[in-house]
Amino acid sequence: MSQCPSDNNQAIDQSGFWDSGMDLDAHRIGWAIAGGCALVTVIITTLSVLQHCRNYTNPREQRQILRILYMPPVYAIISFFSYRFFRDYTYYSFISVAYEAITLSAFLMLIIEYVADTTHGHDPKKALERKDKQPLPFPFCCWRYRPTKGYFLYTIKWTVLQYVFVRVGASIAGIICEKLGILCDSESFNPNFAAVYIECADFISISIALYGLLWFYNLMKSELATKKPLAKFLCIKLIVMFTFYQGFIFEALEGRVIHATLYWSATNIANGLNALAVCIEMVIFSALMMWAYSANEYKKEGAEPTSIGRPLLDSINFSDFWQESIGALRYYFGEAKKKKAQRLPSREPSAVDGFPLTEPIRSTSADQLMGSNAV
Repeated sequence: MSQCPSDNNQAIDQSGFWDSGMDLDAHRIGWAIAGGCALVTVIITTLSVLQHCRNYTNPREQRQILRILYMPPVYAIISFFSYRFFRDYTYYSFISVAYEAITLSAFLMLIIEYVADTTHGHDPKKALERKDKQPLPFPFCCWRYRPTKGYFLYTIKWTVLQYVFVRVGASIAGIICEKLGILCDSESFNPNFAAVYIECADFISISIALYGLLWFYNLMKSELATKKPLAKFLCIKLIVMFTFYQGFIFEALEGRVIHATLYWSATNIANGLNALAVCIEMVIFSALMMWAYSANEYKKEGAEPTSIGRPLLDSINFSDFWQESIGALRYYFGEAKKKKAQRLPSREPSAVDGFPLTEPIRSTSADQLMGSNAV
């Protein structure tokens, strides 16, 4: 691959935030706004998280909710560092999109728990037994499927959980390629650089994940009606959409409206404006998530407040994702072995199979019987 040209200018600003006193330039004003918004986002999220931790009465659901609530502060903090250390913007961006995959997977596990709550024995498969054969969501609506089949729930889980592994792997590959100078994110459609291949893998993976989420939601929307699933999902998806489309807009403005300065290239300014916008937006989204994922439904009258340590440890322990993924793969391999065994031709019993070899039974004619009697 070719060596990618640098997006950074040669001149480096050596001054600190307080060096210029009260005479702040645009960069330092943006720096202050980004930091202030990130701090407000962290405070709002901390209050929401503490409410769930002190009322940790349903670990299966609240474990996933805590992971989702972390999304705004993760984006805000990373965006602040992206703005502050703008020369390393690409490295930080790969970290934030990796957490997006974790959030989508946590949301799927959460709505599966919601569905399980509607059945006796907390088994989501029993809820699927109420569903009839129906077409797949658009654009594959010409095919029909049965939700009662054993493969269905495993398929839904795998369509979303695969994005965790693909996105994390893509982020690691992107960081390595950026370090080697062969990523070239500013020329993402150039086949001579790695960015186009990483973006293609990410696009295919997230498309499958979102399709799986919408597939399951469309099937179980009557069971999820009381849980505000659309509001919960929009809080996540709008973060992804805002960050993606505004990044695209700022990139389109490079060289047209956005021009380079002494220390900032046009790409640096576009990335910085995107990071600043994300920091501001995360204040709004953290407040929306506090409403959508309220801890009030988990409060019990007269119950003692639960400890904070266990919920926090549960939320950062992602072994459940691993177990669900392995469980789905084991199911697929098991079913493949069964089908292969059913296709094998049957053989006559033999001593090798544990049966004694016997002489075949021969038919006896009437003349032979009469001849033996005569003798």
